[in-house]
Amino acid sequence: MKKLSVVINPISGGGRGAQVGARVAELLREAGSLGSIISAKSAEETLVQTRKIVSDGSDGILAVGGDGLVHTVIQALAQTGVGLGVIPAGTGNDFARALGLPLSSPAEIVRRVLSSEPKPVDLGLANQVFFGAILSTGFDSEVNERANSMRWPRGPMRYNIAIARELPVFKPRAYHFVIDGETFNTDAMLVAVANGASYGGGMKICPQADLTDGWLDVLILKPLSKIEFLRVFPRVYAGTHVNHPAVVIRRARSVEIEANAIAYADGEREGPLPTRVTIAEDALLAWNALSDPLSA
Repeated sequence: MKKLSVVINPISGGGRGAQVGARVAELLREAGSLGSIISAKSAEETLVQTRKIVSDGSDGILAVGGDGLVHTVIQALAQTGVGLGVIPAGTGNDFARALGLPLSSPAEIVRRVLSSEPKPVDLGLANQVFFGAILSTGFDSEVNERANSMRWPRGPMRYNIAIARELPVFKPRAYHFVIDGETFNTDAMLVAVANGASYGGGMKICPQADLTDGWLDVLILKPLSKIEFLRVFPRVYAGTHVNHPAVVIRRARSVEIEANAIAYADGEREGPLPTRVTIAEDALLAWNALSDPLSA
């Protein structure tokens, strides 16, 4: 019988994490598979406690929350052989999307975890920090910086207001790249290094990115006028922005990026560039539906 621990971010999704976490724990208890429960107050505490569970021996960990919680938990699980089950309860849930999991059915994911074994998926590795979906720098990172400094409003509207405030003053950055040994310089408005296809709650920034292909997808958005940017940006939700002539996408095993800019990974602040990103192939065992997709 599997013993599965539950790691909960109780405040994710405006408190949905606590509700969903309680339900997941109840389902595991009914199945006789509940191990430890962690509901920590900080990412640092979550990481410490998760690492302890891993070192004590665990059949798997279910992370109940958003991409921020997943980002923390994978630091403890990467390359350990301990499986991760993602129970989406945040505002973005992009790693759950990349795994093909249903976003609105925690019970279905718990059933999958109890009845199957986790499968290997890739991770990105940036300056010794793992990430599941996207590392980005440029306009979206500056918007995150601005949004994180705002006390009001809360929720998605804060990000929208940050976009409106950042766009008029934003200027493209000069980037230096080394992609699989090829060196070049270019100005860009946004750079994304993708292991998974989407970020920001379903924005398909690199729609062909795949957690199991052993490659990173690198998107470079060349400078655009503000008006053209506003026209192109909404197309990211359908992934059709990739057809615009200012968008360049390359596949790579390693990417070095240098600029006067900040990087975010899985929505979490990684800090100033430079960074070196590599693909960590099969670095994580995760319950997923990539070969037999479920309805989202």
